[in-house]
Amino acid sequence: MKHRYECLLAVDTRGQEDSVKEIIERLESELTKEGAAVEQVQKMDKRPLAYSPRHIDSAYYVNFVFEAEPTLITKLRSKFKLDPIVFLQHYQQLPVKVTVRTPKP
Repeated sequence: MKHRYECLLAVDTRGQEDSVKEIIERLESELTKEGAAVEQVQKMDKRPLAYSPRHIDSAYYVNFVFEAEPTLITKLRSKFKLDPIVFLQHYQQLPVKVTVRTPKP
């Protein structure tokens, strides 16, 4: 059974500010290649980090909303952990999307 998830990625774009769009498209294609159905991509702009490990002061945040099998999350975590551009990642399960039908008079 598929669930809806939200994935927040902090991307290290030092020296690559011009190609942020291509980086986001590559990350989205990686999600779809693994079997996730991406519903929404939210580009949250570059923001400063609360602490700076690896001497990174700020990162570009991207939020993906997608539908996938629960076992896919562990695969995505390990895949993005090896990606040098992805700095931080967080996954959260979202509630089921409910369509509200209004009765016709």
